[in-house]
Amino acid sequence: MIPAYPHAFTLVLADALYAQAPSFNFLLAHGQHALVVLQDERRDLYQDVAGLFHHVAPQPGRYRSRQRCWWGFPDLLCWPQVHTPVRVLRSLETYSVRRQLDQRDDPQTSDWIWVTTLSPTEVLVEQVVRLGHQRWDIENYGFQELVQQWHSDHVYQHDPGAIECFLLVAFLAYNVFHAFLAWHVKPAARKGKTQIFWARLIAADLYSELTPVGMSP
Repeated sequence: MIPAYPHAFTLVLADALYAQAPSFNFLLAHGQHALVVLQDERRDLYQDVAGLFHHVAPQPGRYRSRQRCWWGFPDLLCWPQVHTPVRVLRSLETYSVRRQLDQRDDPQTSDWIWVTTLSPTEVLVEQVVRLGHQRWDIENYGFQELVQQWHSDHVYQHDPGAIECFLLVAFLAYNVFHAFLAWHVKPAARKGKTQIFWARLIAADLYSELTPVGMSP
């Protein structure tokens, strides 16, 4: 990706599997940043920042509908294998889930810790938290929509090349469709209309170009 599209992105979001020095150093060598989940409690980096959480007051914050407590520790040198100081951020989040049986709100908490090469002068804590959660947005709003609305989990042909071609076309169509809605359709026009509405409107317009004059669609 980097040789072919060197300016396509500047930040890589990844899960805890990629919290490895070779991954960070590879990205740094190519002018890219990393934002990775930090989970392994055995690591020196994790243990060092875990000791700081009890001595540093958190910064209150809010993202979407969740109340949050944020901690941020920049310029950490306790991961010497990485060729630059790293920054660790924690987001302790409180929210409620409505239970279906009795319709009562059930309080929930989630605790997220990330390690990144982004400095506080480049990206604020609130922005890092938003970016960290965007990895799940890709799963929830990207792949889930591709399966449920675009039927990308259906195998139309069992040839490997055909499967790859279909997925690439599906990804391209998905991105073009969402870019069209986000950048071409004004917010006032989008208000009150679902994505299905716009998809059907586009499909109707395309079919109208293919239907011969005098024939019903």
